[in-house]
Amino acid sequence: MLQKIKKSLRMINDQFDDELQDLIDAALLDLKLSGVVNNLPDDKLILRAVTLYCKAQFGLENQESEKYQASYEYLKSHLSLSGEYNGDV
Repeated sequence: MLQKIKKSLRMINDQFDDELQDLIDAALLDLKLSGVVNNLPDDKLILRAVTLYCKAQFGLENQESEKYQASYEYLKSHLSLSGEYNGDV
């Protein structure tokens, strides 16, 4: 998943891999805390949610942070309400 996130952030070096991995782990934990129990890293919607989370959190002067955070929260809400993701199926 790290390589996909790096690609989405247009990163080509390994300088921030540890920080990005921490953000990926935090996103997956946040989804779990929100009731998203089926958060497989190869799932397209999970990958999208993690990508949005990372885009919102990465970088000190990120002018688009609020937009990405709102998109992440919106997707997280939908995932947590879906029986396919919250285990109610």
